[in-house]
Amino acid sequence: MDVIGDLMARDRRSDRLALRVDGPGRTYTYYDLITTSYKAGNVLRYLGVRTGARVAVEPVSLPEPMLTFLGAAQLGAVTTFDPTSEARAVVVDVAREDEFDLPPGHKLAVYNGSPSSPTTTHWEQEVWSENPAVHPEIVAPDDVALVADGREYTHGDLLDAAKRVVSDYDLGEADTVAVRASLSHPGTVVAGILAPLLVGGTIRVPADDDPMDAAIIIDERATESNAVAPGEILDDD
Repeated sequence: MDVIGDLMARDRRSDRLALRVDGPGRTYTYYDLITTSYKAGNVLRYLGVRTGARVAVEPVSLPEPMLTFLGAAQLGAVTTFDPTSEARAVVVDVAREDEFDLPPGHKLAVYNGSPSSPTTTHWEQEVWSENPAVHPEIVAPDDVALVADGREYTHGDLLDAAKRVVSDYDLGEADTVAVRASLSHPGTVVAGILAPLLVGGTIRVPADDDPMDAAIIIDERATESNAVAPGEILDDD
């Protein structure tokens, strides 16, 4: 697999659990996650996102930010998990809608509820109604997929790091990776999203700090024996 979109190939769709968010009790199978990533990308396209455009996303471990990242990657767009960054599209929780007054040509989308402004896109509504068509863009391994702290990470950079995580921790499709760290850390994206998807495992977002059964836990404090700080994932974090 050379680009992030390869993780979302149609033939990888199955009824295996891909994502579990404990708090709201939400789950996605690989069929659901992959199909919804196509829809998320098409919503971004509707908002004017094209190859090389930037998408700014709230850095919380919920399905909407994760799916936005996966959809943007399939378009060849660049994600930053910093919603205050200048971007073609900004995706945040509806509670933050009033914080943004974007310039012409820039679009705001919100999730977790209906927006108050008619110019704001309702993420859930648009994604639900969107056609799950595969994106036609050609994306290369050296195309930028993520920007964090002024550093650009290509598809190749991120997948190579994810493959190292898989190898270092012997991850397989039966394993779960728990995510407690912010998606603003590129190491969280690599180890918490891409690594488990690479092997067909499960991403789990626990509701609290209680000990849990997981192959590894991505945690900024890394106080448990199987916990890894996101800064340990990439050499330059």
